[in-house]
Amino acid sequence: MPRIVFVGPPGSGKGTQAAILAKARGLAHLSTGDMLRAAVAAGTALGQQARSYMEAGRLVPDDLVLQILSERISAADAQRGFVLDGYPRNLAQAEALARITPLDAVVAFDLPFPELEARLAGRRVCPVCHTVYNIVTNPPATPGVCDREGATLVQRPDDQPAAIRTRLAVYAEETAPLTRYYAGRKLLRTLDARGEPQDVAGRLLRLLA
Repeated sequence: MPRIVFVGPPGSGKGTQAAILAKARGLAHLSTGDMLRAAVAAGTALGQQARSYMEAGRLVPDDLVLQILSERISAADAQRGFVLDGYPRNLAQAEALARITPLDAVVAFDLPFPELEARLAGRRVCPVCHTVYNIVTNPPATPGVCDREGATLVQRPDDQPAAIRTRLAVYAEETAPLTRYYAGRKLLRTLDARGEPQDVAGRLLRLLA
């Protein structure tokens, strides 16, 4: 039952590779954003709590995210193994995660910051199904239109140039230390995340073989 966490800066391809790996290995793809939206849509007690924060434009508190994550990990599909994308984001979250599940591997996505900036600037999102595209590396079949929903793709406010620089600075300060944390626990594996998604996926599968 492989339990895998992806760590890396925004724009490094964690979500894309998590989906590929989950499909290839029959794992559950756990994304904090998807879990929160699913809990809200299902109207669970935890989802209703999360909704109040999300509708107010506030961050969902760590303890609530952890409760939703713990509930999701206990689901039948996740019991067969999972790949977790988007959590933890800092050392406190990593320690909290360790209290609810052991891990088998942590993959650190390694990508130079100039390439990260270029990827984030090209990212577009479907406002309906939340599928993420990139106008350079992963474009939709029809420019500017979601393949699944036919909706016009949008650029998130945090993918604007000034916001990108802020996000990368926050990552360097808060999330990058996770690599040392997991290296010390003999869980860390570093992935060269440069290049086309299919090339990165090949390296990832070999890394976890």
